[in-house]
Amino acid sequence: MYRTKNNGELRLSNVGEEVTLVGWVSKKRNLGSLVFIDLRDRYGYTQVLLEDEKFPITKEIRNEYIIQVKGIVQKKDVPNTKLPTGEIEVVANEVKIVNTAEQTPFIIQDDTDALEDTRLKYRYLDLRRPIMQNYLKTRAKIVRACHEYLDANDFIEVETPVLTLSTPEGARDFLVPSRMRKGSFYALPQSPQLFKQMLMVAGFERYYQVARCFRDEDLRADRQPDFTQVDIETSFLNEDEILTMTEGLIKKIFKDVKGIDIKTPLRRIPYDYCIEHYGSDKPDTRFGLELHDVKDILSKINFEAFQVARDIRAIVIPGKAKETTRKVIDNLNLHAKKFGLKGLTVLKFENCELTGSFTKFFNEDTSSLLAKALELKEDDLVLIAAGNKMRVCPCLGAIRTDYAKTLGLIKPDTYDLLWVVDFPLFDYNEDTKEITPCHHPFTQPKVEDIPKLKDHPEQVYAAAYDIVINGYEAGGGSLRIYDQNLQKQIFELLGFTEEDIQRKFGFFVNALKYGTPPHGGLAFGLDRWAMILGGTENIRDVIAFPKNLSAVCPMSNAPLPVDDAQLDDLGIQVKDEYKGK
Repeated sequence: MYRTKNNGELRLSNVGEEVTLVGWVSKKRNLGSLVFIDLRDRYGYTQVLLEDEKFPITKEIRNEYIIQVKGIVQKKDVPNTKLPTGEIEVVANEVKIVNTAEQTPFIIQDDTDALEDTRLKYRYLDLRRPIMQNYLKTRAKIVRACHEYLDANDFIEVETPVLTLSTPEGARDFLVPSRMRKGSFYALPQSPQLFKQMLMVAGFERYYQVARCFRDEDLRADRQPDFTQVDIETSFLNEDEILTMTEGLIKKIFKDVKGIDIKTPLRRIPYDYCIEHYGSDKPDTRFGLELHDVKDILSKINFEAFQVARDIRAIVIPGKAKETTRKVIDNLNLHAKKFGLKGLTVLKFENCELTGSFTKFFNEDTSSLLAKALELKEDDLVLIAAGNKMRVCPCLGAIRTDYAKTLGLIKPDTYDLLWVVDFPLFDYNEDTKEITPCHHPFTQPKVEDIPKLKDHPEQVYAAAYDIVINGYEAGGGSLRIYDQNLQKQIFELLGFTEEDIQRKFGFFVNALKYGTPPHGGLAFGLDRWAMILGGTENIRDVIAFPKNLSAVCPMSNAPLPVDDAQLDDLGIQVKDEYKGK
């Protein structure tokens, strides 16, 4: 027996007991004839006291050695209030080195200055840090809560294929070559979308799965090429019923993981309102700084760009006018250009009036109307953007979030949950007049908007919904198209030929002919949920073995070239310029 107790469970009630502990040496302190060791395992820390003369072996012990200790629990003279086990220590009467360790490339503790790539290269050491283990424990609690809730609500867990057909779902597919059918490829699923709809056709009615998904996209702090989602689909439930059922799951997750009682029903905010007031379809409403529509006031001034602008909006930053220098303004204009705008109009409210070079286009009424509409106060900074709404609003929305952090407007350890509903069915490019699916091509249009599909598809809204937590999209879904004629119409609007439809979606289209029930569902981004509830802003923290921003695993060095023999088996030849890379 390696241990009788773990390193996180001993308390004053255990004083006098003989225990056997095992774990990693987190810290060793030599105080003359006494040696103190902080012994660590996944459950916590226990302080072990050894007499140097009694145990010469202590001279050999280093950090991250695994040792086994047998001893008596005693009360500490000076308790450590920061540890659950801080009132006791174990006086050793036997010590054994179970295994040795080389000096680690960084200190195994929560606070580390190690570079992320170093941490990822030695991920097995990084994961020894208690903070990292807590992230993964949080993730496991979320999964457990999902299983318990969905099982209790009559859902059936079903696995769907990982090797599947390449279908256009919004991102680039990872392709897997077939050895048996050379020249043909599987695709790793971007989501189980089509298969879960097939399960509804098959009559399962309530399905779920903790599903692995794969998207060959450029990475960022909250995105990975392979990720996990809690995938859910139901039949014979309308949108309101799906959202209400899902809120029950959300309540359980927050209660089980954080001990927080979430009040339901959650707010439901239309997509258009979110864009126009927060500049984002995943708004953080823990703070104000909302966008203001000032087109009625500013489109009348003698400035051509404002006269022809489709949208003119402003955001007010309190208390920032005086400290906004030319350099800050230049950076704001650079930010605007990233969103396709020429720049921002910057005004300051000083001594009860608007100032700035742009005010030369104003008359007295314009300044007064604008100040009143924006409810300006002394030292307010006003940022104005004009142009296409889908450039203006996201630009100001990003500025809104940045200033909220700068001004300390976001209260820590708070959770802001809401549904974003009534999404457009299509993303519409006003310049090219082209449409693409806002979510995916299987999303049900709002019934009242179906007549608009033929002549005004850009005006059609979807029965789609996203769950948003603290400005993160934590999941989303929709009702699905279950009518074969409507699905065919959507495919044709997206430019698919009959040949395309049969080649990419043939099995799906055929299934719709056989009594497909009304159905819908959603998926939670498990990694993102773990990130939010774990209290980190880096999604790599909550994934055991993640990729870096170059989509490389620094620990295993994947991806790497393979042997020519393996390529020959697959009938694949690598271009000369890519060999050895």
